[in-house]
Amino acid sequence: MVGRPRSETARKAILKAALDLCERDGYQNVTLKGIADAAGVGRQTLYRWWQTKAQVMMEAAVELLGPELRSPPVSGDPRADLVAFLRETFALAHGVAGRVVAGLMAEAQADPVFAAEFREHLIGPRRQALRAVLVRGALPEDVDVELAVDLIFGAMWYRLLNRHAEVDKKLAEEIAALVARIR
Repeated sequence: MVGRPRSETARKAILKAALDLCERDGYQNVTLKGIADAAGVGRQTLYRWWQTKAQVMMEAAVELLGPELRSPPVSGDPRADLVAFLRETFALAHGVAGRVVAGLMAEAQADPVFAAEFREHLIGPRRQALRAVLVRGALPEDVDVELAVDLIFGAMWYRLLNRHAEVDKKLAEEIAALVARIR
């Protein structure tokens, strides 16, 4: 079935409205009705293109994060690249991108189909970028790269979800120093 083509203007307005509402009200308080109202479109427009708030928010996050998801730094200094990557990643965690991704992580816990999409479009590319940084010399060859990725992102997520400590430049330095000691 062929539907109406998407209006790029309406799509951008919807994604911007979704991010603005998330920043103002928090992920949990965003609704499709609220997004439609803020974007100046009918709810039927949203439902024609997306079936859930999570799908709208994920598209908005992918558009917001864009190349940052897949572009690890390359300076020739593995430790500096790791610190730069982690600083960039942790900076994204503060602000609307972090709110959206944390909300999407919660959604993924209850919906296995969405969880697979979330891993493919947001989590997977960032894991791949970290993997690329680590295999360029930040880790010895005999260290399991997947485990290192899990440990690094695990520290970030644990802090983000529990809010017991900062996810900041200091954490980026501490993780890079810890990785350097693995040698």
